[in-house]
Amino acid sequence: MKDLKQIKPLIKLMSKKDIKNLIIASIILFLSGIAEIFTGFLNGLAVEKITKGEIKEALLALLIYFTIEITFDGILKTIASSMLRKVESSLTRKLGFKAYKKALNLPALAYEEKSSGEIINRITNDADTLSFSFEKLLKMVSSLIATLIIIIYIYINSYVIGTEIVIFVGLLFIVIKKYNPKLKDIHSQRKSYQDKFTSLVTESIRGIREIKTLGIKNNLIKETLNIIKQIFNKSKNEIDIQKEFDIITKFIKSILEVGVFISCIFLLYYNKITLTFFIAMTYYIYRYTWLIDDVNDLTKVYQKTIVSLKRVNEILINTLYEDEKFGVKSLKNIKGIIKFDNVNFAYPNEEKVLDNFSLTILPNKKIAIVGKSGQGKSTIFNLLTRIFDVSDGSITIDGVDIRKLSEKSLRNNISIIRQEPFIFNRTIKDNFKIVNKNITLKEIRKYCEEAYIDDYIMSLPKKYNTILGEGGVNLSGGQKQRLSIARTLSKKSKIILFDEATSALDNESQEYVKKAIDNLVKNHTVIIVAHRLSTIKDADVIHIIDKGKIVTSSTHSKLLKTNEIYKNLYKKESLNS
Repeated sequence: MKDLKQIKPLIKLMSKKDIKNLIIASIILFLSGIAEIFTGFLNGLAVEKITKGEIKEALLALLIYFTIEITFDGILKTIASSMLRKVESSLTRKLGFKAYKKALNLPALAYEEKSSGEIINRITNDADTLSFSFEKLLKMVSSLIATLIIIIYIYINSYVIGTEIVIFVGLLFIVIKKYNPKLKDIHSQRKSYQDKFTSLVTESIRGIREIKTLGIKNNLIKETLNIIKQIFNKSKNEIDIQKEFDIITKFIKSILEVGVFISCIFLLYYNKITLTFFIAMTYYIYRYTWLIDDVNDLTKVYQKTIVSLKRVNEILINTLYEDEKFGVKSLKNIKGIIKFDNVNFAYPNEEKVLDNFSLTILPNKKIAIVGKSGQGKSTIFNLLTRIFDVSDGSITIDGVDIRKLSEKSLRNNISIIRQEPFIFNRTIKDNFKIVNKNITLKEIRKYCEEAYIDDYIMSLPKKYNTILGEGGVNLSGGQKQRLSIARTLSKKSKIILFDEATSALDNESQEYVKKAIDNLVKNHTVIIVAHRLSTIKDADVIHIIDKGKIVTSSTHSKLLKTNEIYKNLYKKESLNS
């Protein structure tokens, strides 16, 4: 029953048409199962009538038999199977899409604790595992109902044969109860290693240039080989357990067939059963051996389906993580005044990063935040963009707590440009279209001109139709930064954050980015977190953060004279230069 709870979210995804098709298909399969009950009896009756010379009655019995076979097994079952496959296809696609949508709403913590490969597997492979499971399940249920009705018919004619069948079927279910948990557990373990494999392959493809230049190709090959061996070992264990299960069930099946036939021969000899029943049993006994095979097949499908559903449901119904939650307020005519008020924050299972942190940031100024590594600079941006939420205190924009803002209002009004901005593997134009589908090429070029990247793009053979490759691999670091700035401009956010945006750039690229930042200051709230102090020497205000607090704020020239932390950072940078 606990496992069946995993199916509830699946049922909620069904449309009215899906439910209608499922009900119709279920009725057809049920009627087909009932109709098949009569086929064994009709076969036996036809044979008995032939032995008595009653040819007309024998032909009539065979005619009814063939009519049932053609109508139910030949036509209606095919229709039902087609309807069920359409339901499964619809559900698989909906499940995959909903899991993807949910994955985008998971908190940042989920992506820190789970690998990308694991989440990708849950959205794609686990959703596809549902294919044809409904059809098999419903056929199994209709077959089970039919066999239960048949056992009543068998008991009416011979309680000996009926008892034999019940005993052997009971043995079967004892075996199933023993092997089901083993198969489920080993399948779950294999899935876990499959996640690791997918994650490693994803990272290897995306980081192929670094892999080649670092000379770690063989290391990764060995690591991948080890994971594949683990997958193989788990698959081998699964096959071995399944083999034991198959041997035992086949043995039970064989004993059942032989035992029932021997009993029927003796009972017929002593006139305890009719010839019609004996011939019918030569058909019905195979329903029970088929049932064993069906249960065997269903066990495999069921275990895989339940494991996959559980993994998908952990995303769908967030048994592991809650969705991000937003308010309903919107910022209108935003000024861009940001205030951190006594903010405390610590990452999960780590020490406190920000300690009663307070800071007010005004618009139309170039604001910088600097400090030694690990003092909370990037954390400020993580909290402002609500990648994480504060433990205590509050962050407001124009006096409104950001936790009360709607997702749309928060995301539209804040943009962040990181050290390694994410560029989509699309054309340059499409990288803007994904932000604003109605943007024109003229507007795109305007933003690119402001970010000092238009000249370079226009020098390319395909210009704005140039495909940028995975993660913008065809661009240099500086070009990616400038393209990211241009894309941010197209979003028209009031607040723009630069997180170590120039730390990995050469001097020429840094100068272009610096110019772009200077242009943004005129109409935006601009905050720069920087290691590279040459970028922010002309900042209106430089805030020094140490041990999770702002210790002082001033200009570059004053800080060089009055603050040891800033002086040491600047001296270190000068020596490195």
